[in-house]
Amino acid sequence: MSPRSSVQEAARTRTRIVQAAVARASALGLEGITLRDLAADLELSKSGVLAPFGSRAQLLETAFDDAIATFRALVIEPVLSLPPGRDRVLALLENWVAYLVDCPFPGGCFLTTASVELDNRAGPLRERTAASVTRWLAFLAAEARAARPDLSKVAARDLATVLNGIAMSVNQEIQLLADPSAGRRARRLMRATFGAFPGSRDA
Repeated sequence: MSPRSSVQEAARTRTRIVQAAVARASALGLEGITLRDLAADLELSKSGVLAPFGSRAQLLETAFDDAIATFRALVIEPVLSLPPGRDRVLALLENWVAYLVDCPFPGGCFLTTASVELDNRAGPLRERTAASVTRWLAFLAAEARAARPDLSKVAARDLATVLNGIAMSVNQEIQLLADPSAGRRARRLMRATFGAFPGSRDA
């Protein structure tokens, strides 16, 4: 095998490991990932799973970052070509619901799973999760204010919290209850909440 082929094969193996880790983490939690299970899934040795990352901790952080990049690619990036405003927010909400309904991860929304798993645990994974949620809520609030100038910073942040709560609830209804109407309900609730949420310039 040529050096170039070896590098390409190593990159493919690394990608396979990350994808398998993300899939397991979405269903079992990040801390539920074991090298033994990944090795069995991928027909690799445990050392072969660990080699591209150096440590289990680095593998978990890489899997987390990969899942967040997938969310961004599916939900956020498609709307960035649109001018800020109502249409962009509605497109963002539609992408978000589509991500929840047809989630690329077997356990549903990865960030929701990580938030529930790690909310009371200290460490780098919790810090990554908290930072990702903070950035997402800030992005939602900024997009809402661009679309609705009547919203103060506080009102826009409150709206982001409510929208995020709807998404987390709908993720539960999809994953736990297998409710086929959950996606339709999410669209209706998110659009109504965005349009009717009270604005204020006081805060």
